[in-house]
Amino acid sequence: MSVEKKVILIVDDDADFLAQMKFHIEKIGYHVDIAESQKEGEKYIEKHKPDLAIFDLMMENEDSGFILSYKIKKKYPDVPVIIATAVTSETGMVFGLNNKEERSWIKADLYLEKNLRPDQLQREISKLLKE
Repeated sequence: MSVEKKVILIVDDDADFLAQMKFHIEKIGYHVDIAESQKEGEKYIEKHKPDLAIFDLMMENEDSGFILSYKIKKKYPDVPVIIATAVTSETGMVFGLNNKEERSWIKADLYLEKNLRPDQLQREISKLLKE
């Protein structure tokens, strides 16, 4: 009898990042669905409920990841969301989930800078999925 793999949705407009993330996450035993834009991510969320979602912050819009986080949390409040971004290194703007004010409008469970090591990513996914 096979165990159903948990599904992780990754939405990012960087094809190289998507390929790397898909490879690393499938290697640790999850099924990965991908979308290459905020619009594709929204269509996916309308029809499917992933076990966890990883969103880039800046895609078509500077706040695409925040919009997707809001929409998925509204429809599926129990789905953990990670925002993975390079916005700080690209723009100098700093976001996080460090205080109550930020957590009130950033509807994500975790905020990570891109270029994570695979073992860090695995640890964070395991924590959020309570495995």
